[in-house]
Amino acid sequence: MEVSHSIRERTISENSLVILLQGLQGQVTTVDLRDESKARGRVLNVDAFMNVRLEEVLYQDRKGRLTNMADLFITGRNIRYVHIPEHMDIVETIKAQLAKIHRVRDFAGKQAGRKEYAKAKGKK
Repeated sequence: MEVSHSIRERTISENSLVILLQGLQGQVTTVDLRDESKARGRVLNVDAFMNVRLEEVLYQDRKGRLTNMADLFITGRNIRYVHIPEHMDIVETIKAQLAKIHRVRDFAGKQAGRKEYAKAKGKK
């Protein structure tokens, strides 16, 4: 997973199941869309808003016509269902993704470096 540099996106990810989808990076999966179509391809990226980017895509429209695409970007609001591959351990995937987020958040340790949540001026 490419860990987002945005504090907001990291917070959304670690507090929702989108983190599981982010763990699918590099895996081949099928995404069912709200308009009855589906796309099968390798996951390149999933952001905190569940927008998915796939490569080497086989797209099937709602009438059953198949189209090959180099890549495809799907907005989160258009996703009905994402198939989780059977070989994936869901709990371990979530733990690994949380560890990546926490490594970014604590990259300088407790005593040094930039603080993720800086105190507002005038407050202690």
